[in-house]
Amino acid sequence: MARRGRVQLRRIEDKASRQVRFSKRRAGLFKKAFELALLCDAEVALLVFSPAGKLYEYSSCSIEGTYDRYQQFAGARRDVNEGSTSINSDENASIQSKLRDITAWSLQNNADESDANQLDKLEKLLTNALRDTKSKKMLAKQNGEGSRSRANSSGSRGQEEGSA
Repeated sequence: MARRGRVQLRRIEDKASRQVRFSKRRAGLFKKAFELALLCDAEVALLVFSPAGKLYEYSSCSIEGTYDRYQQFAGARRDVNEGSTSINSDENASIQSKLRDITAWSLQNNADESDANQLDKLEKLLTNALRDTKSKKMLAKQNGEGSRSRANSSGSRGQEEGSA
């Protein structure tokens, strides 16, 4: 019986062997993603493109929802894990400034009469304002959930200590 050893990490030259290895490794990767989601209650999304260009995907819930959540984290200006519930006044002023710019543009220009450059500028302003708002909303939700879960866990510890 052949003993398993460490696989040398280099490109497999034989096309058939490479395809077999890809299929087996892909199956293992998807199994691990499923286990992580199930055992740890994690939100997992996995996209794999084969060498032939086929798309394989796995998601523990909606892949679009997971991607939107990822975009919110990637677009956030603050570290999500810092746990601060206070809103930075500079960021708040920045959002208000963007909203004023949008309002001023809409009062000065009629969308039907605008050229592509003006509409592109408006789209960018709206996209940035929406991204910032979503980031703040997500941070607020997480900070709220974090404080509730800490309160619940401390409450359950107190009950356990009282019953001992």
